[in-house]
Amino acid sequence: MQKEFDTAVAAIQPVDRSLTDKGQAHLDSLTKPQGSLGRLEDLALQLFLIQEGQALQADPMRIYTVAGDHGVNDEGVSLFPQEVTRQMILNFLGGGAGINVLAKTAGAQLYVVDAGSCGGGYDEHPNLIQAKIAPGTANLAQGPAMTRDQCLQALMLGIDLADRAYADGVKILGTGDMGISNTTPSTALYCAFLGLKPLEVTGPGTGLDSDAVGRKAEVVARGLKVNRSALESGDAVEILAALGGLEIATLAGLILGGAKNRQLVSVDGFISTAAYAAAWKICPAVKDYCIISHASAEPGHAKAVSAMDLDPLLHLGFRLGEGTGAACAMYLVRSAVDMYNNMATFADAGVAEAHD
Repeated sequence: MQKEFDTAVAAIQPVDRSLTDKGQAHLDSLTKPQGSLGRLEDLALQLFLIQEGQALQADPMRIYTVAGDHGVNDEGVSLFPQEVTRQMILNFLGGGAGINVLAKTAGAQLYVVDAGSCGGGYDEHPNLIQAKIAPGTANLAQGPAMTRDQCLQALMLGIDLADRAYADGVKILGTGDMGISNTTPSTALYCAFLGLKPLEVTGPGTGLDSDAVGRKAEVVARGLKVNRSALESGDAVEILAALGGLEIATLAGLILGGAKNRQLVSVDGFISTAAYAAAWKICPAVKDYCIISHASAEPGHAKAVSAMDLDPLLHLGFRLGEGTGAACAMYLVRSAVDMYNNMATFADAGVAEAHD
């Protein structure tokens, strides 16, 4: 498993920045003042580099909403019971969740992945991928959340999901999550990977009051202490295994796989950005292939993205997860592609260009 994972990571290559001038020249030739479409132009140029100077393509788009449960839920870090994870998986499959509505609006395919929810399997469904590695993680406040082998299985699951999408011609991936208590492992990962303090990053999650947030920060601090050997190893996979979740590791693998396949990855909010942090620590070149779709309303997200020198596309006050922010950003991806491909140039339209 380790060798297979190392081979996949080694296949990730940075984008070819020698193509930048060509892509920028086309953007500057369009009938608008240069740079007047702001970050939409930045996004189009990023896609131009990812797609190696070809006419840009946005479709098909696919979101994977990955589910997993967490042993740290025993510490009282969420207002919701663990069975909500399973109930929400059924809601996704029934089409009733926020991600169902927003993925449809964005024109994106949606697949639900059970990487590690509690309980047994589910009835078969065409949009469900049953790939349970374990029925939830161990309690990270008492020891490693996963074994290294479980973490590698989850990472390889994510790479496989990207490969399945690539085989189906998917150009744009979106990350989504479902897992009660998963803001706690995400917070712990931010602390471990970015050197942040638990009280700086810990937030209310599902709606904790200030006292409960303080207790949650203490749980994160205990997790960091009890897993100190993993943190001191400097091994990103070991840290992810100690502090993460099965869905978080799967999403990290999805990001790595998307980068390997030259797919743009629209990264969702607080939990998905923690998965991005793990993928980025494993292979910094993933940054070329990812956008942080939105600024989560979870307070620690701003500190985390700042520490990684990232700038979210949207500021909508979202904190739902599921991939909802990733879906909304996909509309911007589609807009960037259409602008680049279909907007007239000054020469085509017979419009005079600005003087130097």
